[in-house]
Amino acid sequence: MALYRFFLENQVLANEAEACFALRLSAEDFKHAGVVRLEAGEHIGVVDAAGDYFECEVVRFSLDVLEVRIVERLPAGKPRPTVVLVQGIAKGDKMDQIIRQTTELGISAVVPFAAERCVVKLDEKKLSSRVQRWRSIAKSAAMQSGQLHIAEVSEPKNLKEACAFLAGASVVLIFWEEASMGVGKGVGKGVGKGVGKDVGVATIAAALEAAFASLFLEPSDARVALVVGPEGGLTKGEVAALLAANPRAATLSLGASILRSETAAVVASALTLYELGELQ
Repeated sequence: MALYRFFLENQVLANEAEACFALRLSAEDFKHAGVVRLEAGEHIGVVDAAGDYFECEVVRFSLDVLEVRIVERLPAGKPRPTVVLVQGIAKGDKMDQIIRQTTELGISAVVPFAAERCVVKLDEKKLSSRVQRWRSIAKSAAMQSGQLHIAEVSEPKNLKEACAFLAGASVVLIFWEEASMGVGKGVGKGVGKGVGKDVGVATIAAALEAAFASLFLEPSDARVALVVGPEGGLTKGEVAALLAANPRAATLSLGASILRSETAAVVASALTLYELGELQ
């Protein structure tokens, strides 16, 4: 069973001189400790400021202190691929839901994408507070689900910035509802001059295998980018630009059903992580 995890920002446990010591939690994390009702004798996971992972036993928990002792230092885990979700910004609390659930699955990072059909238009005043909220949700989800790392949430990117970001990926999987209709080939031939590739339907497994083979890359060393559009979907022009950004980009379908953006993000993340061996 995964331990409930806490992430420390300014405390290195290897430097603690006493057998029992207080964890220097943020106010928000201390609140989380109260919500899960920690008691003496319970074990928790702690990732400290040095990135080291420990199993600790709760010695005392009160209104102002969480005192623990180290049970053992745990391995950081096997090497894992970096899986990044480039997500068209969804309206209301849907973006919160996407970040929470994909973090629980083990996604490495989320890049909010200000796509053309995004219903939400964030102004500068709201942007900072919204990003901070998303990062807080990612941290909470990582703690709850027992992840060793918190999914990084970046500042929102426009199309040009998203394309520049995708250029460095090992493979780019663009989940587009029109891919299942054969529209992908039309993008390559017409709308997106210079794409120069057949962007027809493929499977996740085939797209990953082809990319890794061309790069002589082990899956654990890969940087996989997933692109999911907002409620209105991606435009043909956006798909063409995203495909042109990386020679190992492909459009994929998630089946005959038209999924909501928040559903597609979770399904795409789960299927890709499974194919990479992360959910097996």
